[in-house]
Amino acid sequence: MLYTNRGDKTAVYRIGKVFIIEVEGRSLYFQEIARILGRSEMGNKVTLKQIAQEVGLSPSSVSLVLNNRPCRISEENRKRIKEVAARNHYVPNQIARSLVMRESRTLGLIVPNIESRFFASLAGSLEKRCREDGYALFITSSGGSAEDDLELLRQLVTRGVDGVFLVVGDEFSDDRALREEVSHLPIPAVMVDRAIEGLECDKVMFDHEMGGYMATRYLIEQGHRRIACLVNARRSNTGRKRLAGYERALREVGLPIDARLEFESEYYIPSAYEASEAVLATDATAVFASSDNIALGLLKRLHEMGKSIPGDISVVSYDNSAADVLFEPALTAIEQDPGVLAEHAFGCMSKRLAGRGGRRAEEVVLEPALIVKGSVLELTKHS
Repeated sequence: MLYTNRGDKTAVYRIGKVFIIEVEGRSLYFQEIARILGRSEMGNKVTLKQIAQEVGLSPSSVSLVLNNRPCRISEENRKRIKEVAARNHYVPNQIARSLVMRESRTLGLIVPNIESRFFASLAGSLEKRCREDGYALFITSSGGSAEDDLELLRQLVTRGVDGVFLVVGDEFSDDRALREEVSHLPIPAVMVDRAIEGLECDKVMFDHEMGGYMATRYLIEQGHRRIACLVNARRSNTGRKRLAGYERALREVGLPIDARLEFESEYYIPSAYEASEAVLATDATAVFASSDNIALGLLKRLHEMGKSIPGDISVVSYDNSAADVLFEPALTAIEQDPGVLAEHAFGCMSKRLAGRGGRRAEEVVLEPALIVKGSVLELTKHS
């Protein structure tokens, strides 16, 4: 053991060229630690000590100025320090800083499918929000697998992130290992958009049941009575909730729940394309497509059949992430704004990181919005 401090539970070990730094039970592994602390084998990187020697101040004073920390250093000296740093192209060593501050200023995000328009937009919004607060965001994709969720969680923790945002791939997973991992993480975790029910963890999501209700209610108000629903209800709790909202809207006006108008599709375009053949064989005048990817699969099938929207069939989508410039007419959709979701998720995380979170997990449920465009025909005007 090279160093130990029982007060803050910090210890440093060395095994060959590998250094192990334990901080309150978390282990960080570094090879060639001399290089990490600034004595690079390349030899050209300017250090705080070199800047301090040039301006005639202590390295700690230089560090305070360059990290924008409160200090009693004159404005003239602050200016000199920043000028010398800029002239020498000084880049702060974040790893060395993390050893001192016991924080990496990095966060992790796990999404099921980075190719999804919604999750790509969420990742972009969250990355921007993290960067505004001085954090770098590692973005990973699990492919919808609970096993990969578990592996990525462990990788992010091992790499020393300060917290993790998790969009689970399988909300119905019985994987005890994943549940145990999330429950006993040494860092804060916030579940975003999707959540494993019964797991004590901060959660931020839109009201999916309300979104399904709003979409279906709008179609009913436009005169539609035979409304099909294309939904991922078997593997997704969000899909199950959207289906429940669809059925609530029908019951509310006395319309029957017809299982022949409910069709299963995963959140992928090919899956929706295959399911759409059966949808279009019904007498439905409208379809509630419970995600933009599902809507795109439906549109592909309609195009091949030579059918038009809303002339032949009306469509309400979900997410409002499909680019309007690609479709004529633009799709009416339920919007769950990724920027709003990212803002609230980061708010939960920042409270935990600052030690301001309560003992009990926080659950934030946001209300979606109906964005009316041109993909729904008003039957009352055409009957």
